[in-house]
Amino acid sequence: MDKQEKSKVKVLDNEYAKKQYTKYAKEQRQIIFRRRRLMAIFVVAAIIFLSVGISLFNDYLRLQKLEDYKEETVVKQKKVAKQKEDLKSDVSLLKDEDYVAKIARSRFLYSDDDEIVFPLPGNESGVANESDEETDESN
Repeated sequence: MDKQEKSKVKVLDNEYAKKQYTKYAKEQRQIIFRRRRLMAIFVVAAIIFLSVGISLFNDYLRLQKLEDYKEETVVKQKKVAKQKEDLKSDVSLLKDEDYVAKIARSRFLYSDDDEIVFPLPGNESGVANESDEETDESN
């Protein structure tokens, strides 16, 4: 049935119809060109946004790593500050001659003129035990 209807329609072959056909074809080409140009703009914009997004994500990950590193260093700094305070207190104690004499008597089994030292089994290596304790504290 379509063939019969097509055969009944005549194609106008005058100047006006030719101008309209060329005008329509030109408009279609312009529409296609606009679509392609718009698609190219969208592709370029998508590439730009994607690259910016990736760089932002990488910067975010780097920031997280730096914050973790900062937390670790703050903990280490507090530990070192505590060790420094402990060492300062040890130095202040070592400036006291009575304390140094007491430590020497206990570790090295020295005695005053009126004292008698009785070494107990297990305490004979006082110097070795003290060096072991210092090693354990530093770890």
